[in-house]
Amino acid sequence: MSKIYISPSILSADFANLERDIKLVENNGADWIHIDVMDGHFVPNITIGIPVVKSIKQVTKLPLDVHLMIENPEKYIEDFANAGADIITFHYEAVAQSHSELDSESIKNIIKQIKSFGVKAGLSIKPKTSPEVLYPYLKDLDLVLVMTVEPGFGGQKFMEDCAEKIPQIKSNAPENLIIQVDGGINDVTGKICTLNGANSLVAGNYIYKSDDIKKAIDSLR
Repeated sequence: MSKIYISPSILSADFANLERDIKLVENNGADWIHIDVMDGHFVPNITIGIPVVKSIKQVTKLPLDVHLMIENPEKYIEDFANAGADIITFHYEAVAQSHSELDSESIKNIIKQIKSFGVKAGLSIKPKTSPEVLYPYLKDLDLVLVMTVEPGFGGQKFMEDCAEKIPQIKSNAPENLIIQVDGGINDVTGKICTLNGANSLVAGNYIYKSDDIKKAIDSLR
């Protein structure tokens, strides 16, 4: 079986002790650090921005997995890349209001923009979006992120029907594409996702609210 990349979401960390909580998952087997960036427009919440990503980069050796839940992501790609993002994932819905040729080119251009900084490029879809919208971009992407909750807040319940998108994407994707899942992930829902073909899991509450961080991370594999 291929490696499962575990990316703990710092949305569930203690922001007053962010360095401590990042080290906690780093020392207990995490592969990446997942950073949720929300702007209060694309999703109804505001989290952290470029200065915090820059600070996080200085306290961890792990790759920074930056998930942009923001409007106009192309305006901020360079800043997040310069701040130390190793993976930048943006939302299909933030760019394409309709599946037109213009929107298709816009998405391709953002993927190129991300890669021009030597950063891995990811594209995400919300629960109500069909996986088919991703197909034109799969060969250009490093990662696809399937949301299994409505983006905006941590601690939501896993939407199992969203996991059905994973094998559809996998059957149309290059072998090396990382299929990541985010939303309501725990040892049970994580297994549903990996059995469907996912090879990266984002988990916040399940990891950070666990009495045994290492055991929680290991259980997702």
